Amino acid sequence: MTEFGRSRWADPDFTKEYRENADIYIVERGRMFGIMRSFYRHFISDAGRKCILDLGCGDGVVTHNLLSLDNDISATLVDPSAYMLDKARERFSDSDNITYVQASFQDLLQHDRIQHDYNFIVSSQAIHHLSTKEKKRLFVFILSHLKTGGYFMNIDVTLAPSENLEDWYMQLWNEWMNDRKADLGIDRDLFKDIIRRYKKADENRPDTLEEQLNALSETGFREVDCFYKYGIFSVYGGKK
Repeated sequence: MTEFGRSRWADPDFTKEYRENADIYIVERGRMFGIMRSFYRHFISDAGRKCILDLGCGDGVVTHNLLSLDNDISATLVDPSAYMLDKARERFSDSDNITYVQASFQDLLQHDRIQHDYNFIVSSQAIHHLSTKEKKRLFVFILSHLKTGGYFMNIDVTLAPSENLEDWYMQLWNEWMNDRKADLGIDRDLFKDIIRRYKKADENRPDTLEEQLNALSETGFREVDCFYKYGIFSVYGGKK
């Protein structure tokens, strides 16, 4: 059994709960997607026929955001969850330029099932499930599948560099969820346990932002930087 098969993400009930509440769970999710769209417009949109790779695509929300800018994109969506890929297929039922690959990151690292190179490779809230060693191997895989001049962007959680900052970042996260609940008129305690569940789950293996930026640079990426950060939630990447 793969690591994915032992994780909560193999449970359709858990993934359904996540999909329904992701805008509350993920701090500044809309803003991070806005930054991604701005990045695409600035760096990718003039690249001719664009090909994108969406790693850990979930229900396809990242690709949906990019298609809202450019419906000529050819996209490959990769996720280990059959449930999530089914939801992505529903979302893009009218599109004929989407390819779906059911595979975990570990599957890709063991048997490269990606046959193309891409202008833009993006991942959201997925890579933190890998160990440090696996992240570095994935960065090598990503670089190998980027066209020259192409970009990688990761929207993800990162580990705070100190316990004091970690405590504050968890407080920021909790305040965000409480504000969203108030905005939506939710008075249930559905979200009070999210932070504990995140910190306790063995499948969550975040590294510090600095470690990941250094790993990208060591892999061979150029123009490596953090494009946005709010507590543990970060947007970073680099260029081939």
